[in-house]
Amino acid sequence: MTVPRVYVGPVAEPAAVEAVRRGGGEVVASPREATAIAWLDWRPEHRPALVAALHPGIAWVQLPTAGIESWLADGVIDDARTWTNASHAFAPAVAEHALALTLAGCRRLAQAARARTWDEAIQGTTLRGATVAVVGAGAIGRALIAMLAPLGAEAIAVTRRGRPVDGARETVAAGALASVWPRADVVVLCAPATAQTRRLVGAEALAAMRDHAWLVNVGRGALVDTDALVRALDAGRIAGAALDVVDPEPLPDGHPLWTHPRALLTPHVASPRAVEAATLAELIGENVARLAAGREPLGVIDPARGY
Repeated sequence: MTVPRVYVGPVAEPAAVEAVRRGGGEVVASPREATAIAWLDWRPEHRPALVAALHPGIAWVQLPTAGIESWLADGVIDDARTWTNASHAFAPAVAEHALALTLAGCRRLAQAARARTWDEAIQGTTLRGATVAVVGAGAIGRALIAMLAPLGAEAIAVTRRGRPVDGARETVAAGALASVWPRADVVVLCAPATAQTRRLVGAEALAAMRDHAWLVNVGRGALVDTDALVRALDAGRIAGAALDVVDPEPLPDGHPLWTHPRALLTPHVASPRAVEAATLAELIGENVARLAAGREPLGVIDPARGY
């Protein structure tokens, strides 16, 4: 058993330090002494300090975010060591938020909340018997699929290769995604932002969706062509969109989506900061324990694939 020597930075938060020790690792005061780094700060201005801390003896780096496209763009992630993202830490909270947005859309809660007169014509529908397409069945997507089952909804999981996903009625490879749009009552986007997924949902996909379908996005704003979405909502082409992430982000004041009767927005808060520190610490402890036991950590990043 190898004991990982972990530098926790840029500030050694107590919860993360304790998690490293609980996982069987040793906390060190300097990156020079370390074989691993648990980096707790997502802000770009602190990333040069992380790059400066890297040396050939660093075998593993834990990042504090689920999405890693900006870290790649900043040139932080390399091929010289194992990097892991935080998707497993945030998966339950983000999946819970996705479920809340899905239910709010189906129940037409946004329209009812904006109403200023009693209108019994505002009638929603139930998820029981509905087909929910989960595009991107990683940690978040799989957590959502497990939450859908008790409500009687059936999931179609869309993954890169189409390998079976526990709890899904079927799994579809990304190359066959066009066959999914017309079959789903709700489409939930949980995929990462890559060159291949940029504007995955555009005019063609929106035109193929059912007119009563809802689009939910907790993945990345770049997955959706925002202008095409606004046009589809204006035309009533789909029932609505519930979005925690948008493109551009932050969404400018006065943008049509803010007041659109078919749109429900939350400001990228699917993973509440009040719980992030604790869940990230849990993940750090788990990954330290895995490394100490010679097992693969959770959330390994493939730089070539972009996630």
